[in-house]
Amino acid sequence: MDRCVVLVDAGYLLGAAASLLAGEPSRSRITVDHAALIQGLRERAEADTEQPLLRIYWFDGAPDRVPQPEHRRLRVMPRVTVRLGALTRSDGRWAQKGVDAAMHAELTELARNRACSDVVLVTGDGDLLPGLMSAKEHGVAVHLWAVQAADGDYNQSEDLVAEADERRVLDRAWITRAVRARDLSGLCAPAPAPRPEIAAILSAPLPEAALAEAGRGGSGPGGRREAEPAAPRSDPAGATQPVAPGRPVPTPKDLAVLRAPGHGVGPAPTASGQQVSPGAQAPSALRWSSDKGWIDRAGPLGEPAETASLPTLAQLTSAEQRWADREEDITTVGGDPFEVGQVFARRWMERLPESVHLHKLSTMYPRIPHRIDGELLRYAARFGLLAHKDDQIDEHDRYAIRAGFWREIDVRAAAEQATATAPAATPSASALSPGGR
Repeated sequence: MDRCVVLVDAGYLLGAAASLLAGEPSRSRITVDHAALIQGLRERAEADTEQPLLRIYWFDGAPDRVPQPEHRRLRVMPRVTVRLGALTRSDGRWAQKGVDAAMHAELTELARNRACSDVVLVTGDGDLLPGLMSAKEHGVAVHLWAVQAADGDYNQSEDLVAEADERRVLDRAWITRAVRARDLSGLCAPAPAPRPEIAAILSAPLPEAALAEAGRGGSGPGGRREAEPAAPRSDPAGATQPVAPGRPVPTPKDLAVLRAPGHGVGPAPTASGQQVSPGAQAPSALRWSSDKGWIDRAGPLGEPAETASLPTLAQLTSAEQRWADREEDITTVGGDPFEVGQVFARRWMERLPESVHLHKLSTMYPRIPHRIDGELLRYAARFGLLAHKDDQIDEHDRYAIRAGFWREIDVRAAAEQATATAPAATPSASALSPGGR
């Protein structure tokens, strides 16, 4: 059949692209526009082989062979078939298992059945040499594509290169049409607007128990305490606070204790501008986290009364909306942690039956209620943020997820407040006159 087929080893293609653009083969260092990448592969294959495309096979590894978000997006694209091997961890490193064998089997089967006249291989692994030789014996022309090597040398098996009928190099200019190096120089999410209540809490004295524990060099579950020299530092909301000589840096648990009954921190404004009297029960000031484990929760399901009434996204979502959300996640949402937080918050706000819930949540900044926070992190896990990280979302990603959530909440709450406080439009003079129309 006068058609071409493309077999892509995703581990090789994206790993080599990361080495070329970011200096190391970690795929977490790059962002990929998969739609543009597939389109580029198709156009290049049809131009090089002068044959119409039959199909692109995308071979990749996944934990327990469970499709990750990028795989779900790829497999719904036209003319794309995804084949997954296992992704296993050994000696602290992740390795693909079964990908080479799957590529070999597909290559030989296509050639044996004369399903195509040309095969494009995007790989560097010499284990495919027997399959390549077998395809040639069945009369198939084999085109071997390489990704430009970062050091200018080969990043493919020399035997594979020698046996191929045609060879092409995907250079930096071609790669950067769909792949970009991820900027990790700073936070992946912009800092939220400063909140005065955080500064008020951080300026308050720590509880005596915390000071005593810090003096012993102890560390609490919220993180390490250190005695710092006098120097400015940034609080969780972005404001700069001086640190007294020898004063330990407060942990999230310390901040929760400071806001508990019996500890006066002075009147601290909440997100809505209201004052909290000393000793009054107020939301704990946990940075980008829920209150689980730090303060006692009362009421239904062990939560404070003010959070127990807030509906979760699952409670607000119908079966039709759930299907549409899945479709959007697969085809539209890129999976950036900050974007994931924004998408979750947008859906939650759009489905609220009444705006009072939004105003209630906005006053709890920066603490996300436990039920909603857990649901947010479970949603984020769908986008592969657990992969390659010992089944835990990286703390940097957690910060970005919650920052995206709060940014979307803040924008909507500010817009609704502006609408509510805007003066009503006054009728024009012509409208009030007897002859006005």
